[in-house]
Amino acid sequence: MQAATQPYRVNRTGAPRAAVVDLGSNSVRLVVYETHGGLPVTIFNEKAVLRLGRGLHSTGRLNEEGVAQAMGVMARFNAVARGLEAQPFEVLATAAVRDATNGPDFVAALQARMPEVPIRILSGDEEAAYGSAGLLSGLPEADGVMADIGGGSLELVRLVDGVRHEAVSLPLGVIRLADRAGGDVAQARLIAQAELEAVDWLDGVSGRDLYLVGGAFRALARIQIARTGYPLNIIHHYTITREDARELCGTIAGSPRKALERIPGAPRRRLDDLPFAATVLRRLLRRAAPRRVVFCANGLREGWFAHRVMGGISRDTHPMLAVARDMATTYGRNPALPPALIDWTAQLYAHESAAGALKRESACWLSDIGSHDHPEYRAEQTFLRVLHQPGAALDHPTRAWLAFVLATRHEAEPDQPFLYPARRLLDPVRLRQAETLGLTLRLAYSLCAGTPELLAGTSLQRRGDRLILTLAQGKDVFVSDSVARRLDRLAEAMGVTAEIVNLTATAA
Repeated sequence: MQAATQPYRVNRTGAPRAAVVDLGSNSVRLVVYETHGGLPVTIFNEKAVLRLGRGLHSTGRLNEEGVAQAMGVMARFNAVARGLEAQPFEVLATAAVRDATNGPDFVAALQARMPEVPIRILSGDEEAAYGSAGLLSGLPEADGVMADIGGGSLELVRLVDGVRHEAVSLPLGVIRLADRAGGDVAQARLIAQAELEAVDWLDGVSGRDLYLVGGAFRALARIQIARTGYPLNIIHHYTITREDARELCGTIAGSPRKALERIPGAPRRRLDDLPFAATVLRRLLRRAAPRRVVFCANGLREGWFAHRVMGGISRDTHPMLAVARDMATTYGRNPALPPALIDWTAQLYAHESAAGALKRESACWLSDIGSHDHPEYRAEQTFLRVLHQPGAALDHPTRAWLAFVLATRHEAEPDQPFLYPARRLLDPVRLRQAETLGLTLRLAYSLCAGTPELLAGTSLQRRGDRLILTLAQGKDVFVSDSVARRLDRLAEAMGVTAEIVNLTATAA
């Protein structure tokens, strides 16, 4: 008898899906998200470069060739979003459509072809609000200035400890700036300088961070990553000094197209835009005088997700912890163990900072995500899974720190080749801290085999120059050779002497 087959389901995970089209001056992009742990995870991302804003400064109209192409592109995007069962699905039009005289007619023609899909023309304030919301959904403590560059406009938002303050939209998108300057980079520099000087609140932001959002800025990050041999090819949260950013901008703004073509990492589709993006950034560096430059992948689309899908940015759980919990639910064996590990390890970290506690708790949640990998590759696979995971809340040193903790928990030695990115990104003090927590988690799993009940029969404390492992009476916990060996290894890493107190033996 033939077995009955289940109907095919496109979305077999059951995770809610949402889709948004960012209809920009340079490109149009569809992103489909799944919701995991209250955070967006991209499952489809496609763009078409239409350059709708080309010539807008001189004609006041959208580029007719781009308008014609947009009809076919949007039909495809509509089919993809529907086929992937994304709901809600919306289209957000930005500066070019907003400012063009034929923008309303263009939107009306699109709406007639896809009447069931909401199409919104965002104001400059709305564009800045969505952009900053997207940034803050991944960097909740952001403090400084967000600069979101598109083809038509540059949105600037002042951020103070994760709270949005003043915002302005300037006609400094890469396509519009090139049009205004007649393709002359020197003239573009004067235009950008004048526009930025008029933003009076930039007088009070020096010494803070400058957060860069938008494809043209991301292209600059790709170039810097390639030319410096940086060990992590992830743009989000890639951070450089103001001096390095100034040198990069000088190189790009002063290079002819032929020279740009030879620069490693330079996207060919962005070659015309790069000198103007670099010019805007260089003027921003002078005007805002930031401490650091932080490149960000989150922006308008993630801000739409935060507000439209999640009902606003949640402050209940830090996004780093939300990502860790979601990964533990997906890959771990026992969701009750991480909270027990958090309590068990806390005794060794009585004086840690709030940031330190957040990282330790995240490591505890992630500590078993390699349980289903092949044991010969478990340490390496876990390391790479954490280092490369798409969560937006992790800066690069934190990625490396957590990944090193978990590799150590799975018996990796500090000098193994696959750990090179962590050794490059972390100083010796932070490497030792990560190794110590990894050895602590390794000991915990040896004691309890992943069960909270067995872990509850033990405690680990440091008293002076002694590391004391205590075994409670009647809890079915004993010290095997591996437990003793791992306790000694942890004590050695901490520079103390190991001691075991067996309350069962004491009571007897």
